[in-house]
Amino acid sequence: MAQVDLENIYKSFQKGTGQDSKSLVLSAELTQASSLKSQSSAAVLRSINLTVQDGEFMVLVGPSGCGKSTLLRLIAGLEELTAGTIRVGDRVVNDLPPKERDIAMVFQNYALYPHMTVYDNLAFGLRRTTFANREESETSLPSWGQNLLVGATRKLPKTLRYQSDRERSVDQRVRTVAQMLQIDLLLERLPKQLSGGQKQRVALGRAMARNPQVFLMDEPLSNLDAKLRAETRAQIVKLQRQLKTTTIYVTHDQTEAMTMGDRIAVMNAGQIQQLATPLELYHYPANRFVAEFIGSPPMNFLPVQVKSPLGLSHPQFRLTLPDEWASTLHSYDGDTVLLGIRPEHLRISDAAPGHLPVQVELVEALGNETFLAVSLAGEMLQARVEPDRPMRLGEELWLAIAPEKIHLFNFETGLVIRPQ
Repeated sequence: MAQVDLENIYKSFQKGTGQDSKSLVLSAELTQASSLKSQSSAAVLRSINLTVQDGEFMVLVGPSGCGKSTLLRLIAGLEELTAGTIRVGDRVVNDLPPKERDIAMVFQNYALYPHMTVYDNLAFGLRRTTFANREESETSLPSWGQNLLVGATRKLPKTLRYQSDRERSVDQRVRTVAQMLQIDLLLERLPKQLSGGQKQRVALGRAMARNPQVFLMDEPLSNLDAKLRAETRAQIVKLQRQLKTTTIYVTHDQTEAMTMGDRIAVMNAGQIQQLATPLELYHYPANRFVAEFIGSPPMNFLPVQVKSPLGLSHPQFRLTLPDEWASTLHSYDGDTVLLGIRPEHLRISDAAPGHLPVQVELVEALGNETFLAVSLAGEMLQARVEPDRPMRLGEELWLAIAPEKIHLFNFETGLVIRPQ
């Protein structure tokens, strides 16, 4: 197992060609800024600094095109760095080919060999690495003798064939991994005979069998249906905890990120917006993007004017905040800021000062909870409410905000404003 360090990572491509623009960077320290801003190149990743601790499950999450898969491919050695340093353990791996980085990668499309059985798919990588050499024991039979016996017994039933020390260690590893993933009864099947979930477990097993220092997973569950995705998600987390292998997992699904990661790096436009634990991201988002991306349904935003010492004014309501906001709001007196409130922190109430007069536009009743889309003088909001009250389209009602649950953001920059 190993720690992964990413230091000042940049990646850019020539516009219109998709070619790497490493040649534009003459010196990583002196010319990064100028070359990456060059009109002839498009920056995909900018100033990425990230440390993944030994044994940690790190999730990279963000919308399509944010650079998360490109970052994973850089770590794997499938893309060439424009600038920066990648360390795996105590080794700088910038110039090492993928096979020498001791990293295993699981892809979205499984990438199984269709003509090989599950057993051979799991064993294929092992037979071409130093794993078996590390595992094999001392033997009195020379290698040429072992090879002779392997050839002589090749046509016998599988249980009677001679296995070299190398093949015996491969077999032991394959069967151990197959049992962990509960695919030990599928070893003689071809990929075309497997379900989507079974194929994904074989792909995971092939990566696990090598016992690498680092697992890289690029949206491995996106081809599965919702039920199977939830089951496989739990299985991956359980296996990672058991193996304690450093894992970097890429997804665009914030539910996967929140339920799987020890920490999450939220990415957008080629940069890390915030790095934190799942609960820290939910309760203390660093900016509007993170606040809107983490949480389902997403956070509601309303422009309000600060009325010192503790007031927030909107044409439809006025809200008084707790005393801890006094010092912060004083410096924003008279300014417009963004009020953020999560759907689950709105509740149906009676008419009262500070409550929101809204009209129901859409009702989504799920049985255990109900989602409402409501309009506040033309501004759309979402609320998650208890299911015991029937709702009608067009109904007018009042929503109360929990003042201790609100978030404020700078109207211009989107950065969070916190009480001092």
